[in-house]
This record gives sequence, structure tokens and C-alpha cells, in this order.
Amino acid sequence: MWIFLAFAAVPLIEIGLFIQIGGAIGLWPTLGLVLATALLGTALVHSQGARALADLRSALNDLRDPTAPLAHGAMILFAGALLLTPGFFTDSVGLLLLVPAVRRALLRALAKRVQVAGFTMGGGPRQTTHRAGVIDADYVEIDPENTPQHPPSGWTRH
Repeated sequence: MWIFLAFAAVPLIEIGLFIQIGGAIGLWPTLGLVLATALLGTALVHSQGARALADLRSALNDLRDPTAPLAHGAMILFAGALLLTPGFFTDSVGLLLLVPAVRRALLRALAKRVQVAGFTMGGGPRQTTHRAGVIDADYVEIDPENTPQHPPSGWTRH
């Protein structure tokens, strides 16, 4: 039900804002403003996304919990989608999601509602047994009478 309300309310809000802002500043400045926010948002999403990816790599390399960098990356991706959608309301929400303090506040609010049952990183080293002199392999017998007699190709030539 909430998704339906969002899909119904957001276009109505955008239309209302376009009418109000367009009436106040005119058509071309309104369209220029929408285009400028899309271009600015694209640049911000690129830089913030690169930073979030570096944080994710660092967390994985240090064997830390990658939940926060992943959540920040997801919110940055969502912000990019909102900024590319023409409209003032979606641009405002998208720009807010690009502010790290806003993302942290959203994560804290979400963490109060979500309970993680368990989390593990990796499975540790694999245990293998080695037996001296034994090679475990599959084989196929080659019948010399059925092998092709053409010269080898560039892929098989040694």
C-alpha cells in the first residue's frame, strides 16, 4: 500500500512543483535548473560512489563488517536514480542522500528497526588431505585410430 501511495504522490508533487516554480521563474530557467541539478548530481554520485567503493574494499581487505559501506553505496545508487529523474522533489531527496551525515542518520534509524540474526566472514582455510604418491584425476582414453589426421591449428600448435 505504501508503494502505491509513493507512486501516486511523487508525480503529483513533481507536477505541483513544476507549475509553482515555472510560474515564478519561467519555463527556460525551470528547465535549466532541472538540467543543472541532474549534471551536478551525476558528478556528486560519481565522486561519492568512488569513495563508497574504496570504503567497501577497505572493509573487505581488513575483514571488517561491510554492511555500512554497502548501505552507503546502495543509498548513493538510489540518489543517482532520483537525481536523473526530472523533478524538484526527487532532486531534493537525491541531493540529501548524497550528504554523508544524512546517510548515517538513515542507517541509525534503519538499524533500530532491523535485527541481524547472524554474520560471518569467509569460511576459514580449507582443510585438504594429501596422500603421498596419489594423484586424483579423471582420464579419457584416446584411440589412435580415431584421432584426426589434419595438421594442428594455431590454437594447438606448440
